[in-house]
Amino acid sequence: MTSQEIRQKFLDYFKSKDHLIVPSAPIVLKDDPTLMFSNSGMTQFKDFFLGYKTPTAPRIADTQKCLRVSGKHNDLDDVGRDTYHHTMFEMLGNWSFGDYFKKEAIAFAWELLVDVYGIPKDNLYVTIFEGDASENLDRDQDAYDFWKSHISEDRIINGNKKDNFWEMGESGPCGPCSEIHIDLRTPEEKAAVPGITLVNQDHPQVVEVWNLVFMEFNRKADKSLEKLPAQHVDTGMGFERLCMALQGKSSNYDTDVFTPLISKVEELSGKKYTGILEDEKDIAIRVVVDHIRAVSFAIADGQLPSNGGAGYVIRRILRRGISYAYRFLGMKEPFLFELVTVLQDQMGKFFPELEKQGKLVSEVIKSEEESFLKTIENGLIRVEKLIQQTIADDLKVLPSEEVFELYDTYGFPDDLTRIIAEEKGLTIDEAGFKAEMEKQKQRSKSDSAQKVYDWVVLEEKPETFVGYDQTESETYITRYRKVENKDGEFYQVVLSSSPFYPEGGGQVGDKGMLENAAESFEVLETKKENGLIISLINGLPKDAGAIFYAKVNASDRKNSQANHSVTHLLHEALRDVLGTHVEQKGSYVGPDYLRFDFSHFNKMTEEELALIEEKVNHKIKESIALQEFRSIPIKEALEKGAMALFGEKYGDSVRMIQFGSSKELCGGTHVKNTSEIGHFKITSEGSAAAGIRRIEAISGDKSEEYFKNLEQQIIELSQLLKSKDVVRSIEKLIEENASLKSEVDALKKEKAKGEIGDWKNAYEQKGNKQLLVKKTSLDAGSVKDIVFQLKREIPTSVTIILSDADGKPMITVGVSDDLAADYQAGAIVKDLAKEIQGGGGGNPGFATAGGKNLDGLENAYQKALHI
Repeated sequence: MTSQEIRQKFLDYFKSKDHLIVPSAPIVLKDDPTLMFSNSGMTQFKDFFLGYKTPTAPRIADTQKCLRVSGKHNDLDDVGRDTYHHTMFEMLGNWSFGDYFKKEAIAFAWELLVDVYGIPKDNLYVTIFEGDASENLDRDQDAYDFWKSHISEDRIINGNKKDNFWEMGESGPCGPCSEIHIDLRTPEEKAAVPGITLVNQDHPQVVEVWNLVFMEFNRKADKSLEKLPAQHVDTGMGFERLCMALQGKSSNYDTDVFTPLISKVEELSGKKYTGILEDEKDIAIRVVVDHIRAVSFAIADGQLPSNGGAGYVIRRILRRGISYAYRFLGMKEPFLFELVTVLQDQMGKFFPELEKQGKLVSEVIKSEEESFLKTIENGLIRVEKLIQQTIADDLKVLPSEEVFELYDTYGFPDDLTRIIAEEKGLTIDEAGFKAEMEKQKQRSKSDSAQKVYDWVVLEEKPETFVGYDQTESETYITRYRKVENKDGEFYQVVLSSSPFYPEGGGQVGDKGMLENAAESFEVLETKKENGLIISLINGLPKDAGAIFYAKVNASDRKNSQANHSVTHLLHEALRDVLGTHVEQKGSYVGPDYLRFDFSHFNKMTEEELALIEEKVNHKIKESIALQEFRSIPIKEALEKGAMALFGEKYGDSVRMIQFGSSKELCGGTHVKNTSEIGHFKITSEGSAAAGIRRIEAISGDKSEEYFKNLEQQIIELSQLLKSKDVVRSIEKLIEENASLKSEVDALKKEKAKGEIGDWKNAYEQKGNKQLLVKKTSLDAGSVKDIVFQLKREIPTSVTIILSDADGKPMITVGVSDDLAADYQAGAIVKDLAKEIQGGGGGNPGFATAGGKNLDGLENAYQKALHI
């Protein structure tokens, strides 16, 4: 069976068992503060397990894109070094929400594996939870009894809490699980060593293929367990491992999930894949084909590589792949982007986002490759300088601070530094490097550290969001919990009736006040978590159950919703002017400004920007009334022409916002009429990433302020210039300035000529060189020209010029070419720069350094005399 047939058989089987087949949720999570990525099949159903939302069907099946590269579930370091770990993988799953439980889940799994897929019974083992006294949890006797009707008892293994009690994180839904393991060894290997002894022992051919999780509990923040409102089934079967088993392979990478990608890498690199685990070339190929899948799906779902958050994780994965290809496949030019079309052919049928976003994915990856390869080339120069300095200092170990700086500041792979150092007979300070890494992790943790306590539930009642219709409401607190972070102690509250819009869809969360006659609290932010609208306040009411009045900051809300509505008009205008390839790729909507990222491959012209502004402002002047479809079937909304964004997860019912011909699915707050926006003004347009442009703009009050400021500036300029014709007056000043500049340049050249004449006669013979050390007030450009002329004209010379031009210390060093073997300009300037509290660099023949301590020039001068 091909991998596509295997996937389809799974979905067809569960469809025949009355399961609703649903599409994969995006791999990148936009509105879940507890997770960056979908790391398991159950992520998109978490709210169903917790009882916050009602499932669309009691039985569901799907194949879910998953990513495990951070936190508890982190497989990144294992990828490429074994046959079965991956960053991105597919999780085939079937789900029951309060419907069937252990008996049916076990029967379904057995029938599918043995009767449908034809896996021999003798190749299978199962595990059950053995219980845990510390948690007061009994052995899962029910699972054991149900398994006995399918498999012999000597193939049922007790498993501990680590292996057989599944938890998605530090808190949340959890429960005992029953794993199914498959023994893929040869008959001879099986005869020699019983498979039962290899289960959960990390044997590459005795692997877990399916995990049946019986969700019964919710893990609270205080680590205690509470029963869920209903019993659920959550299963996850590794698609790649299943393909390995059914295709008779000993490695996931030998299945047709990966072989087309491997063939393309072989073609592009000229290297042959042999499948040897320890071979660095083969490890590199496995890393590349795994990582291209993870990065491609993340970008297709709307997550661009960046320097923070989820974007940093994606960039790190991609750079790991580039680094392996550079070091072990000799790939010095971009090539990973060429694998995207192969991936589309393999998976586009089941994951249409790859087909739709293919060009964008390729462009982004290519751009990232070009950038990181430049980083590597620049890093090689820095490493070479570091090595030369280490050798010059008669040391054998590269200092950890310098190696870490290369890694952390310049993005240069530490293992590449290690390899280059070893080639020169050096090592790096491994313990020191690890210590620097740990310091950085601790800094990051302390910056983001937050302790969240369990909820204190005052009333089990779902809150009502009234913010679409009003900005003030009478309310009371239904639950609260304490939060501690570096800024102090705060409380998160859930209100029975909340006018506060929770951060989402690019729009910032509302701020405001929660008050009554006795107390008043500032609402600092509002977010959504697990279906709850949570507002952060700066204290805890004395009477938490009292009636309060919730008030949104009306000015901020007014400006935010104006900016949000204008993003819809902007999106439509961009598609009208640039083409229908334009799609929103991210946004920020706040009270002060808006940011809109969109797919487009060229810098916009001034004419295009002007036309966009004109179209948006025309819509504003038309006074188009808002048409809001607060709950409409998604199919109907799409038929009406609503824009749906890739990377967003929509339910069966959606909210559609319409301003005339602009129709979008959106949960944000909006103006009632476009006339409320006032005016729209683009403040900047630029590149956000390869194939992604970014517009920043203002509207409403901020737009009015913008033009008032411009008007005031023109008035002040007119007064300064003593002319109402500001443009002509400035043109005249520019002409006069150019003339004066020419005169100044001529004077500088004359002064420099005089200095050159004096300096040529001031060299002193010191050992094997002629040395000139001079102080001057000439500017940096003039000094550079003189030093280059002197190093050419004066043989065996070292020229050191110390300048105090504009009150800033500058040291310039030139070494004639015939002394290159004995003196390095960079090393000299680095040593002298210590005296002026500065730094710099250059090449062996010329180097400069600036600093902060002007008084240190005298010490540098005296030091230079003895070089």
